[in-house]
Amino acid sequence: MSLAGVAVRVHAARVLDAVVHQHRSLKAELASTLPQLADARDRALLEAICFAALRQRPRYEQALAGWLQKPLGQRDAPLRALLLAGLAQLDALALPPHAALSATVEAARTLGRPHQAGLVNALLRRAQREGIPATDPAQAWPAWLRAEINADWPQQARAIFAASLEPAPPWLRVNRRRVARHDYLDRLRTAGIEAAPVDWLDDALRLDAPIAVGDLPGFADGLASVQDGSAQQVADLFELRPGMRVLDACAAPGGKAAHLLEREPGLRLLALDVDARRLQRVAQTLQRVGAEAQTRVADAADPAAWWDGAPFDAVLLDAPCSATGVVRRQPDILLHRRPADIDALTALQSRLLDRLWPTLRPGGCLVYATCSLLRRENAQQVEAFLARTPDALADKPEDRFGHEAGAGRQRLPGEAGCDGFFYARLRKSG
Repeated sequence: MSLAGVAVRVHAARVLDAVVHQHRSLKAELASTLPQLADARDRALLEAICFAALRQRPRYEQALAGWLQKPLGQRDAPLRALLLAGLAQLDALALPPHAALSATVEAARTLGRPHQAGLVNALLRRAQREGIPATDPAQAWPAWLRAEINADWPQQARAIFAASLEPAPPWLRVNRRRVARHDYLDRLRTAGIEAAPVDWLDDALRLDAPIAVGDLPGFADGLASVQDGSAQQVADLFELRPGMRVLDACAAPGGKAAHLLEREPGLRLLALDVDARRLQRVAQTLQRVGAEAQTRVADAADPAAWWDGAPFDAVLLDAPCSATGVVRRQPDILLHRRPADIDALTALQSRLLDRLWPTLRPGGCLVYATCSLLRRENAQQVEAFLARTPDALADKPEDRFGHEAGAGRQRLPGEAGCDGFFYARLRKSG
């Protein structure tokens, strides 16, 4: 038995325990755990186990509840997390059963639970024999949020719930300033990486399978970046010209700012973020792709603290939101989101719109985008802004941006392989 294989299962159990039972962020837990594994294959396996276990958690927990003679107690939280990891290996990941079973059972001993190793073995063998019963994908969503999706998207809700439990395909954005897309596609294929262009996204390639960024040709040199197709489409909402003064109001982690500058390096772009550590990531992203912009730690909702009074030609407000459109990439959202969060987010979005609008010149364009599916963060938010802002006019995006959604457009998760995303384009009269 591989000691490294056992270590992966131990780490997976600890990450899942922290996320499921201690309400911690999956992204943060993986960021601190992955560096502890030297082999890139082990790191990839750890991520795959955690994501699969969280996507299918309600289904796995229902199966365990039916198989256990008595429920596991609070002190058994690490064991429950290990069982989720074990079921994910056998079910979603379809790993070779012998290796998955033996490493997971040994992980129980490593976690200080040798007396429960037999229970782990018995439950996983039952899962191997009988399979895991199917459940309604909607049950993965908390009842209050499920009700809101059903109300906002009654015809599409079933597809939304199902798509949100599926792994998201990997997307790349090719840096047109450094390499042509067809040339980069050839480099990928030479490296044994299969990908395909997308005709309605000029810079995009969709990969057939996930791959570590370090294995992408020229990644360190800025030839390509990882960015979902929906996020890439934001750049298509702008008419960019050299010398334009552009604001990216909530810029971290920097992918959209980088894309705008790859499209038009002559922009005078200011990237803001309220979090200094996240803004550092923006600077690193821009440096890697060879783009230049001014970055500043600032609260976009307080222009008096950062704006010099010179109006912007264009503003991008990629607003903080519920992230309900990217559940398949961040499955812990369904564990952590609360109704009060939406109230706070909609208030913040409204304040950002109101405070940023005066920084835009007459005739200028503000793009409002979220990775949310909720109408009160999207269509209703924009409609309310238009109603209270006499010089704001809707310039509705074209059909290729998704479904009708008030003054904007909505892409739903899984459509064209993309994440859920909302787009609105507002022009200032005068």
